[in-house]
Amino acid sequence: MIHTTSLDLFAGIPVADYAAALAWYERLLGSPPAFFPNDIEAVWELAEHRFVYIEHRPEHAGHARHTLFVDGLDALVAQIADRGLDPVERETYSNGVRKITYRDPDGNEIGLGGAPL
Repeated sequence: MIHTTSLDLFAGIPVADYAAALAWYERLLGSPPAFFPNDIEAVWELAEHRFVYIEHRPEHAGHARHTLFVDGLDALVAQIADRGLDPVERETYSNGVRKITYRDPDGNEIGLGGAPL
């Protein structure tokens, strides 16, 4: 277990078609990237010191699986739907925690988790 007083995150998602992935993640995350470190990466800051990025790496595309726990899950899912993306799966676990799953064009899985209703 990591014991620390602060935690930063920089989570990568390999994609095959960079332009298509860039447009898809802008719709999912609701904004353009915070910055572009180079010609094959785009980075979004989800919260202070917590980033997710796409990277053009066709040989690895489709294998990422990330779950983000968020406040206001239902409102966020509605906002994403307004931007044209629908989840591929909705789950509620025995403890009431919910998970909403999206898959990008390469099959990478982005889950949104939330507390019970």
